[in-house]
Amino acid sequence: MTLSSIIPKPITEYDLRLLRIFLSVVEHGGFSAAEKALGITRSTISIHMSNLETRMNLKLCVRGRAGFSLTEEGQSVYRAVINLFDSLNDFSVLVSTLGKELSGEIVILCADQLDDKKQRKLAHVIELISESSPNLHVVLDGDSISNIEKLLLKDKAHMGIFPGYQQIEGLSYTALSSEPIFLCCSKNHPLFNRVDTKITDDDLFSTAAIHPGIDIDAEGREQLQKLNLSAKAYQFDTRKTMILSGKYIGYMPQSFIQHELNLGEIRLIQPSKLTYPFKLSLVHKKVPRETGKVELLTNAFTTAFHLDE
Repeated sequence: MTLSSIIPKPITEYDLRLLRIFLSVVEHGGFSAAEKALGITRSTISIHMSNLETRMNLKLCVRGRAGFSLTEEGQSVYRAVINLFDSLNDFSVLVSTLGKELSGEIVILCADQLDDKKQRKLAHVIELISESSPNLHVVLDGDSISNIEKLLLKDKAHMGIFPGYQQIEGLSYTALSSEPIFLCCSKNHPLFNRVDTKITDDDLFSTAAIHPGIDIDAEGREQLQKLNLSAKAYQFDTRKTMILSGKYIGYMPQSFIQHELNLGEIRLIQPSKLTYPFKLSLVHKKVPRETGKVELLTNAFTTAFHLDE
């Protein structure tokens, strides 16, 4: 006869306490390491873990000379516990925002550096948010496009700024800005002193070039296919560094290299021909959990970036 779990339905506060101890033990890598975080002795932790295993009728972890490790069942329970406490936290956040002034974190993530003009507009966004909801804690950070997409879908971020060439289900995209992007090289590159009319397609194809590292629009893809893409740099600052090395050519917005253009350290290559638009999108979840924060951000960006004009 197979014994079943004796954890009741619904789960009691005692069960939640045991699960919190289990979560801490796993995240700290063992009983000893969790002592300080939990504020209880190792022997007490051991008793609680034994009680949890008994109540679940499962072997959750193994301790020995090889160290602490989770069983297969323990790994499944660990993932379920994370989801459980995430749900409880989501519920608390939702209740705390109902009928009250917006508070807590409001998270904006950018996938690339912004030029001075866009930085000033984004600063205006922050100003509007602060004046409208002074109790909000603004988080402004950078991350990769894929991570921003995941965080938006999981309601861990409220707004993203990144190229929206490849749109995914569940997210809403609004055009934020568009500017031309040009092929360029540095003064240390063999093509620097050659006039545009003397630079052939074969010259470009035989020269090491930088791939932007993301999917771009059809016009951009067509131009990249003509180059010898032997390196990759998504961020504009790292891409500019590679171009300045004199070993690569690559596409950059003029706003990011204007200083180097003025100093004669970088030049554009056939700018009337070798260019395509770089478009940024304002992205949020279509059905976000914290609608008030997303609406506040949408209104602030609309005002600061003149999106309604």
